[in-house]
Amino acid sequence: MSEDDAPKSAYELAMERLRKQDADAGIEIVPLTEQQRDAIAEVRNFYESKAAERDVLHQSEMRRVAEPDARALLEEQYGRDRERLNSERDSKIAKIRRG
Repeated sequence: MSEDDAPKSAYELAMERLRKQDADAGIEIVPLTEQQRDAIAEVRNFYESKAAERDVLHQSEMRRVAEPDARALLEEQYGRDRERLNSERDSKIAKIRRG
């Protein structure tokens, strides 16, 4: 039994269907270059460290504040900061992918 004749997993079958749908829709898959992969990894590492830094600062601020309203405001600000960092990261990665 050759490799092509071997039974396929559900994952492999689903991926084949998705590739066929992409081909039918005219979507071309362009592999990333080594430079693009390196740049994306650098962006991810940078934003991961920024998120970790923001998390440490947030935890420190939360320890100093006891009022529920102030804590809720800090949580809201923290959520916005995390969302902003994720958005910036994703837009930079998309820009790198486009070349």
